[in-house]
Parts: sequence; structure tokens; C-alpha cells
Amino acid sequence: MTSLKAVEQRAKIIAKNNNDLNQCIDKNALPKNIDVSLSEGIILGLLKQNVRKYFAIFGHGSTDFAEILRIYEEQGVTKTYNFRNEVEMAHAATALRWQYNEVPAVVTSIGPGALQAMAGSLAASSNGVGLYHIYGDETTYGEGYNMQQVPKREQDIYGKITALMSESHVFHTPESIRDAMRKGYLKTKHPYKAGPFYFMLPINTQPKVIKGLNLITLPGRDSLELKNNLNDDQVEAFEKIINKYENIVIKAGGGSVKFSKELTEFSEHLNAPVVLAPGSLGVLPDAHENNMHVGGSKGSISGNYAMQNAKLLVSIGSRSVCQSDCSGIGYPNAETVININADLSDMMHYNNTLGLNGDIGVILKQLNSALQSKKINRSNTKKNWIEDCRKKKKEWNDFKNRIYQNEVLKDDAFGRDLLTQPAAIKTAVNFSNKNKCVKFFDAGDVQANGFQIAEDNEPSDTYTETGASYMGFSASAILASAIADKPKYPISFTGDGSFMMNPQVLIDAVYLGLKGMVVIFDNRRMAAITGLQYAQYEKEFKTNDGVEVDYVQMANSVKGVKGFFGGYNSKEFNAALEEAYKFDGLSVVHVPVYSGTDELGGMGAYGSWNVGNWCENVQAEYAKQKI
Repeated sequence: MTSLKAVEQRAKIIAKNNNDLNQCIDKNALPKNIDVSLSEGIILGLLKQNVRKYFAIFGHGSTDFAEILRIYEEQGVTKTYNFRNEVEMAHAATALRWQYNEVPAVVTSIGPGALQAMAGSLAASSNGVGLYHIYGDETTYGEGYNMQQVPKREQDIYGKITALMSESHVFHTPESIRDAMRKGYLKTKHPYKAGPFYFMLPINTQPKVIKGLNLITLPGRDSLELKNNLNDDQVEAFEKIINKYENIVIKAGGGSVKFSKELTEFSEHLNAPVVLAPGSLGVLPDAHENNMHVGGSKGSISGNYAMQNAKLLVSIGSRSVCQSDCSGIGYPNAETVININADLSDMMHYNNTLGLNGDIGVILKQLNSALQSKKINRSNTKKNWIEDCRKKKKEWNDFKNRIYQNEVLKDDAFGRDLLTQPAAIKTAVNFSNKNKCVKFFDAGDVQANGFQIAEDNEPSDTYTETGASYMGFSASAILASAIADKPKYPISFTGDGSFMMNPQVLIDAVYLGLKGMVVIFDNRRMAAITGLQYAQYEKEFKTNDGVEVDYVQMANSVKGVKGFFGGYNSKEFNAALEEAYKFDGLSVVHVPVYSGTDELGGMGAYGSWNVGNWCENVQAEYAKQKI
């Protein structure tokens, strides 16, 4: 066991060198080889990767690690934030990396806490967000069952479970830290397939001393970038294919969000419509004439028209998720695919594909340059196709306006006229955009209507967790804005069901000092599933509890949180949003919304989905696809 005095001295040296371990090494402020416990070694290794923020719920499986964090925080090197629920904590950490690009570490004890944090990490795994999870683990001596371990006579159970979710390392041997840090660095900083990395810390190995740990060998300065250009044959093949077809559609997947400028220019060179995925809102400004908005099983009139009538699909940074490509039948007339993707397996998802593998930004810049200089000639420039798509976008906008104008309907559960969910979401979206807030949409009907309604100009305007569609994500995620170095005002758009998945946000928001807003769109049911049941079977079953909850009173019961009632029309709702925005802390706005079968009560669905009694038809159509 190392001396705590020595730990404190090292932390002081690092603090005096701007909390920069690399600087300490370069200036010989610290020896290159030091004797440290596994706990301190991990903190130093992560510090070299610029990980300084820890999200923690400590227990008996993490006391040694917590003690080292305490010393480092006292010297101002790291900062630890404690939470009340591991799922909530995992979501907040995911948002800190996703929104603010700060890499944190989530710390829990052994057992249920670790399992809950891992469940929450599904959002990070599904959306390609790189961060660390550090869990206590059973001892390596095998002296008998450890309390809260998986009750099975087998080693490394948690390591196996977390490896299935993403990638992990079990510290059975503390000296394996160099390998662990390199694996973690590669996963959390991966240029196109990032995700959570899990360190499993057996209780008894945390305080064990690593003799002569070489700080130089711990990663942190390595560049992980793809820089390859296309060769002449690929450029020639691209030119040949784009000149074969007039009806070209560009599908902008989640991997395209960092390349908004390049993708916009690309669509203009090709004069081709762009269809968005739920996670790529704002890649093109909403008003851009080539932006056909969202396509998929919960798409738009214009987005799905472009998908259904295209002969050539240019897929950019997409995993081709089932909802986004209508379970494989979203492009019934497409004959060929050009797929620009860094990941080989995603690139070859479709048949008849010209795969352009590499960094999306590099490839788009190369193609844009070649198109602009006429090295690539685009000879097939008929305007009928793009004009037809633009007419469909006008039809979509006209449809949305009709929905918004009919802002109230009689609701059976509440027994009175209520705002429709589209009208309420549109009011909140307009308010958010006017005040330059960041929108977080939670899973369910709020999310599905939300990405159809949101009209963004930048990818950073909205975060919608469509990868795992994790209920409770948005209210938890906005906690990251209390921790970020340069926070922006966040608004959580959540349904009543999603909010109740993580209501402890009310308490943690006060503790962390969050200034933000949660808007609860309350229809007393799981409206997304109710709607699906009606669409498929014309009957609702067990998706409605009808229990009345006073969310304003719930919010006001927590000192430091302020609740507001959102009213029954857009004027009252907007006034409530204005008052809530002025509050110096977390505000909660409760707005009851209509749920029912009236077609004016929702945004509708424009695609296919391989679920329920639709499966037979969708699968039959899938067999006919050319791509």
C-alpha cells in the first residue's frame, strides 16, 4: 500500500503544473517511473487522457478508489460529482461527452449499481459516445461469494457482461494498466466507432502497488485520425455512377453531423435532395431547399418521398438503422448505392454498393473539389427530380402548419380541451430556438414528434437519443450542463412516463447547481405504443394508467426547483416557458397534452416498420429489394 502522503505530494506537483501530467513528465517534475497503487495509477492514466471529471456513487466496492480521488480533488487536480441513481449518472456523463466533448469517468460500486450504470451506458454505446465506466468488482482470491457479485462460481462475470456491451478490462493484475489504458484510449477516442470502455476494479487489487509504473508508456498524445484519399479508380467509379442516374437521394446518417459544411456543398454540387436521420437534424439548415427533413418509419412526407423514388442512394455516415431505412424497404426503386463510411461493415450494409471507405470529411472535401473543378463531370442535371422533392417539402410544411393551427382537441383522460402534442412541442421548440437553448428529446411520442417538428440550423441545436431510445435520458442528460466548462442552457423535452424513470434529477439538479428546464408533456400514457397498437390492431392494451400526478407540486417539493403549470393553449404555455426561463435554477413546466386517435393530434407516420402484424408485408417487400 502506498503512503497517502506520497499521493498528496504527487497531486500537489501535478496541480502546480496546470494539472497536466504530460507537462510534469516533460519538465521532470515527476519521476518517469513511480510506485503507485492501482487506484492512483488509473487516475494518473486517465489524467494523461485529459479525464478530470468523475461521476460517482461510491460503495464498499470503491472505497480505495474514492480515497485517492478525495486527495486529488483537495489539490484541485480532479473533480468528483456524486449522484443518486446510476442510470441517471450514466446519461449525464454521456451527455457531457456528446454535447461538450469532455471525457468523464463514471464510478460505481460492485453489484446492482454497476448493472444499473451499465444499463444506462447503452445510450453511449448506441450513439458512439466514448467515455469511461469504472466499477468495483469481486476479489481475486476466490475466498467465497462477495456480497453483490453475480452468484456464480466463475471469474470475471462482470468483465464478460461489459465486454458484450462494448469493451472492458478486468484488473486482476494491476500491472496490466498499460494495456488497459491503451485499449480504453482506442475505444473512447475512436474516430468513428467510439463507445464506453469499462474498467473492472476488484476490491482487493485497488490498493495493490504497481512497482515502477512508467508514466511515459501511458497513452494520451496519440492521434487517431483517418486521412486517406480516394484513388483514381474510385473517383472514376463515382463519376460513372452519378451520371447514370437523375433520381439521386443523399441519406445523412449520424456519422455525418461533424461534416455539415462539406455535406451541404456536396448536395449542392449534385443538386440532390438530402434526407435526415433522427440523429442528424441540422446537418443542412432546415430552410435549405435541398433539405427534405427526416425519413424513415417515423419520417416526413418529403423525406420518405425522396427515399421511395430515388434510383441511386448515396448513404453518408449511416448505420442504416431499421427505423431510419424502413426496415430495409425505404428505397424500393434504388438500383445502386454509393456508401461513404469509415466503418467497413456499415459501408457494405446494402448490395450493389460502391464503398468509399475512410474519413467522411476527407472524402467529401475531395469529391467537392473534383466536382467544382470539373475533374468529376455531373452531366445528368435535369431539374425535374429535385423540383418534385421540393414540392413535397412544401406539402410537408403545409401539413405541419395545419396541425399546429388546430392546437387543441378534447381529451378523454383529462375530460377537457388540451394542447395537441405537436402544437405544444412546436411552441417549446420556437421558444428554445428564440433563446438559443439546446434541446434534448426523450424517448417515446415526444421524441418521435419532436424530430419531425424540430427545425434546426446546426447539428448541436438538438440531441435526440434515438440509438437506444432510452426513457429518462433527456432529463438526466441536461445535468451535464451543470458540470461542463462552458455550459449552454438546456431544455429537456420529456413525456410523463420518461420523466418518472429518473425523477431524482430534481434533487441532483439543485445539488449540482443546474440552470435549465424540464418540460413534461403529460398525456398519462405511453402514447407512442398506444398509437402503434391502434395503427396495427385498432385496440389499446395496458399502455394507459390514467393516474393523475401534480408535477408542479412535485417540483416545488424540492427546495431550489420551481414548478410551473403550462396551461391549456399556446399563449398560456408560452407565458409559462418565459417565466420558467427566468428562474435561476432548474424549472419544471407541466403541460397536459391530448392523446387519442384524431389525425390532427399527431404528426403521422410515412414509412414501414418490421413490427407486429406489418412483419409479413415488410419482409415480403424486403425480398424484392435490389440493394
